[in-house]
Amino acid sequence: MAGSASYSVDPWSLEENGLDVENMARSESLFALSNGHIGLRGNLDEGEPHGLPGSYLNSVHELRPLPYAEAGYGYPESGQTVINVTNGKLIRLMVDDEPLDVRYGELRAHRRKIDFRDGVLVREAEWESPAGQVVRVVSRRIVSFSQRAVAAICYEVEPITDATRVVVQSELVANETLPVRTGDPRAAAVLESPLVPELHIARDTSVGLVHVTRHSQIRVAVAMDHVIDGPGALGVFSESEANSGRVTVTGVLKPGQKLRIVKFVAYGWSKQRSLPAMRDQAAAALVAAKETGWEGLLAEQRAYLDAFWKRADVEVDGDAEVQQAVRFALFHVLQAGARAERRAIPAKGLTGPGYDGHAFWDTETYVLPVLTYTSPSAAADALRWRQSTLELAQERAQLLNLRGAAFPWRTINGEECSGYWPAGTAAFHVNADIADAVARYVNVTEDYEFERTVGLELLVETARLWRSLGHHDLDGRFRIDGVTGPDEYSAIADNNVYTNLMAQKNLRAAAEAAKRHPDRAHEFGVNAEETASWRDAAEDMYIPFDKHLGVHPQSDGFTGHEIWDFAKTRPEQYPLLLHFPYFDLYRKQVVKQADIVLAMQRRGDAFTHEQKLRNFAYYEGLTVRDSSLSAAPQGVLAAECGHLALAHAYLREAALMDLRDIARNTGDGLHMASLAGSWIALVEGFGGLRDHGKVLRFAPRLSEGLSRLAFGLCVRGRHLRIEVTGETATYTILEGGSITLQHHGESFRLEPDKPATLDIPHISPPERPHQPAGREPHFFRPPSAPEPA
Repeated sequence: MAGSASYSVDPWSLEENGLDVENMARSESLFALSNGHIGLRGNLDEGEPHGLPGSYLNSVHELRPLPYAEAGYGYPESGQTVINVTNGKLIRLMVDDEPLDVRYGELRAHRRKIDFRDGVLVREAEWESPAGQVVRVVSRRIVSFSQRAVAAICYEVEPITDATRVVVQSELVANETLPVRTGDPRAAAVLESPLVPELHIARDTSVGLVHVTRHSQIRVAVAMDHVIDGPGALGVFSESEANSGRVTVTGVLKPGQKLRIVKFVAYGWSKQRSLPAMRDQAAAALVAAKETGWEGLLAEQRAYLDAFWKRADVEVDGDAEVQQAVRFALFHVLQAGARAERRAIPAKGLTGPGYDGHAFWDTETYVLPVLTYTSPSAAADALRWRQSTLELAQERAQLLNLRGAAFPWRTINGEECSGYWPAGTAAFHVNADIADAVARYVNVTEDYEFERTVGLELLVETARLWRSLGHHDLDGRFRIDGVTGPDEYSAIADNNVYTNLMAQKNLRAAAEAAKRHPDRAHEFGVNAEETASWRDAAEDMYIPFDKHLGVHPQSDGFTGHEIWDFAKTRPEQYPLLLHFPYFDLYRKQVVKQADIVLAMQRRGDAFTHEQKLRNFAYYEGLTVRDSSLSAAPQGVLAAECGHLALAHAYLREAALMDLRDIARNTGDGLHMASLAGSWIALVEGFGGLRDHGKVLRFAPRLSEGLSRLAFGLCVRGRHLRIEVTGETATYTILEGGSITLQHHGESFRLEPDKPATLDIPHISPPERPHQPAGREPHFFRPPSAPEPA
């Protein structure tokens, strides 16, 4: 039982039967719980064995130096790494002096399950100690959506064979020893003992610890309290020391009797607040949680998730794995952002330390589109976090002799901490990605007060960046030279098509928003001359096109580069960045992740259908997908171009990235962008959603492998539901007033209580494009051959 594990396919849950001790880190990521503020990896209650312990608070990090062999002007000097904060998950069990450790004795049964509708991680274990005593343990764990600072565990132990003395130790532990992570440079840096103790207290059934990080000077307070229920006289003891605290409960249980302990844990952190203030903050949250009680917390959790699934659920018929995966994805995307509240949404959420806990452009381009349509308040808060870091971005721009704001490639607190200039600072498109997220949020929600107070400033400062970074050449074209687009295998290029098109949208959006809010724009120093310069730059934006090949080069000159020798590249040499020097990748036609394809997804209004067909076919032959960011946009464009079986394969790759551990690094944390990408591949791909203007457009069409798709969207005060089958699409308003939509290019007015069912036009499948040798998408199955005449 302790040597293997299997996962069932269920539409509403993830269940593990058995326990794979050799692959614990992966399951710890899959079963991680979070609310955007607190993140708890799915470690066993006893703490050991583990793959990677992890308890995180959003934005709590430590500083570390960024060494360079050769220093250079503008290089970031300090990096930031998410730290493992005080572990409040620990509940150790002694059975007649034998510690419950699944590596010893016999693990007779072990099951873990999380139901996405209630947000509770349930663990059931039956263990026989080396001395032959059998006990059953059931634990239930939540991280509360309703009470942001609170996590709770209900732990029950029951003897099966004979009466036994049990000792339960509920603990808080700071500065846990972490396993050394080596090899892949994307894995998190390990920091030893980052928390300096300031206070420890123990009283009755409660314990509190306060620490401060050694260099970043962030104060962290954690407190726990308990409700204990068991037969007979129970001994209860509490104690604390600098880096740990413990409440111990002991008693004798007969078969059929249970000891039940409910553990409430409260977390808080601040860079400004004093030690007494943080101590009291954690204590207050703990009192509120204990007053609510375990059942109350469960009820609040269920109510929160009921409301979310009502507006956000996606139903998929025909592919049971995708159905499970997209709900798993939506649950984790919600966990990453629901209560982040003006903090970053990291690339791994709060599920692990991968990428050092940094946030990238992935947030705005992949995660925020999902949240904007399903949980818009979380999307707004993520953008408020960007606004809160604006001063740092402006300072960065000044350092680079630019105007406006230069947002960081990777960060936790808003400062750039990428030590590799070509894939960091030069990836200026992050500014346009943020502006795109602002424009989408305002377009979808019509929240013009948000635009006035938050969005306008972001749009103005990013527009200023493009106006100073680019220039008009002798032919009157506005060029943006020396940048890196989404494809990290092509760096410091001129006129990256994705960057230029997104900058164009950014410039136009800034000018339009300034016109809507002239008084506020005036406060930022915006005048008519400046907005005119933005419009001129957008109008004159240079978009390269290779007339000989009939495709858009990814950037100037790209289609003239030598094509990478895919035939001689062995399977074990992927990802290429770990086996070949960057200079060789940069001068060849090889694409790490969708770049032009992503441009056609996000700026589909800038391409003709014929251009999309030719571009997609050309770049399919060059894209090796060494990034989990690639499958979703490739799936969206595959569907739009009529390659429906291929789109289904890319959907499955995005959706199953973590459930199947495709990249073999799920143990470091889940891939939030790929999880969000499963929603994108379904809703924008097979649902055909496009939001380039005021009227939402849909062009739904399903693959052979899908018989039905249904999804909900929050749009301008309305709750829409779209249901797609092989022949028709039905549009329904569940809440709100009438709205104009487009279906396959035809406008129609949708009225409340009057669903509209429209036919899906038939298309002939185009010639299938081919991928580089050995880099076909996972799970690809060519469509079935037509029946003989």
